[in-house]
Order: sequence, then C-alpha cells, then structure tokens
Amino acid sequence: MEAPDVFQVTEAGLWDGRPSIGGVWVAHPDTKDPERVIIRNNANGQFVIGALFRREREIPGPRLQVSSDAAAALGMLAGAPAELNVTALRREEVSNEPPAEDQTAELPAAEAEAEADPAAVLAAAAGQEISETPLEPIAGAAAAIEASAPAVPAQTAPAQAKPAAAPAASAQKSTLDKPYIQIGIFSVEANAKRTANMMRSAGMVPVVREQASSGKAFWRVLVGPAQNKTERSQLLKSVKETGFADAYAVTN
Repeated sequence: MEAPDVFQVTEAGLWDGRPSIGGVWVAHPDTKDPERVIIRNNANGQFVIGALFRREREIPGPRLQVSSDAAAALGMLAGAPAELNVTALRREEVSNEPPAEDQTAELPAAEAEAEADPAAVLAAAAGQEISETPLEPIAGAAAAIEASAPAVPAQTAPAQAKPAAAPAASAQKSTLDKPYIQIGIFSVEANAKRTANMMRSAGMVPVVREQASSGKAFWRVLVGPAQNKTERSQLLKSVKETGFADAYAVTN
C-alpha cells in the first residue's frame, strides 16, 4: 500500500548520465531510513518500484538523485530534470481466516487480488492507472508451454496416461508460501524484457507477467519458483548481485 505519511515528495529528479550500481533507486536528503517506494514520472506516466536512500552529498541541482536503472525505466534522459513523484510503500496485513459459506464463490477473485503486488494495487488505488504484472505478460511463454504440453500426448494415447507426466508437473510446485522473487514492476514492456534478459544471462529463469489495472497494462519480472527456503535465499542473493537490491519474495 502507498504510505504518503511515511514519505512522499513531488519534485524534479535528475540522472547525471553516469552508470550507477544498486539497481532501481532514488536518493533524497529528507529521508532517514531506506524505504521501498513507487517512483512515477509525471511527464510521461511511466513508473517503477524501487528503493529510496538518504542523499548524503549536497550538490547544485535537483535534490532528488536518480539511478541509471531507474532513469531507464522512467524514460529519463541524462542531464534532463523530470518531475517525479516518490511515495513510500507499506505491506498491508490480510486476515487468513476462512470466509463465510456464502462468500465461498467469491474467494478465488479475492485471493487473486490479494496475491497481486501491493505496490501496483496501491498505485491503482491512488488514481495511477497501471497495468499490473506483481507483473504476468509472460503469457507468451505460458502459452508456448501450454501448447507444447498437449503436443507430446498427441503422438500416442499411452503417453497421455504415462505417470511420468505427473512428476513433471509436480516439480513446478513448491511448498513455500512465497516461492518467487520479484525483480520489479514496469510500465514499459521493453524495460521488463530487458531486465528478464539480464536475469537469463545471470543463469536464472525469468518470468514476465503482464497484468492490467484501470485499463492500463504493466509488466512484472519474477524468477522462480524456489523449492525450499535455502534455494529461495540463494536465488534472492543471486538477484541482488545483479544489481536489483530491492528484490523480494512474493507468492506468484
């Protein structure tokens, strides 16, 4: 959920044109502790989820310093200030109590909404029309996998009944509540695909999921699923080593 009471500014931000480490982040002198934030470029409507740090050095120009990765996601040019809105995010606890019997039919939709990325849901609630992907247009890949699955049993009826197919499906399941690592949410598909390629080059298997909110599409980039806590910790470590220090575990 967006938490403007924790931190929110709308002012000019600047990327100085130099490559920066640490992934997607902004720095501002008024913050005390690192925060997870949603960063919006008011000039073009693009947004990205990233980290907020305290800016220690005071130099001439805008107070809001932008990393190179954040600038790329927001469509900013080097040396050209852009009006940015930076708002802190907080997780909202949801009750796990089973619903009443008369609400059972509505449960799947409610669960689907709860599983969506809190940042994207918040951004939509604030009037920011985003395409939610918590980031799912890996629809193309999902469709390809779906298409290839029937192709195998189509060759022979016995193959369809093979018990070997069951293990393959179960191998994708995980006992973890949050088996995926979310890299980020992108309002531009090309930026999501570029990030996915970075994960692939680092030896991980990325998933790009396209979602929509209020009629606008957005893309989430995930890696996983991890099969156990050790594997998830190693996966998160690998992701952060690529520069995405604000990555975190999600359900789907």
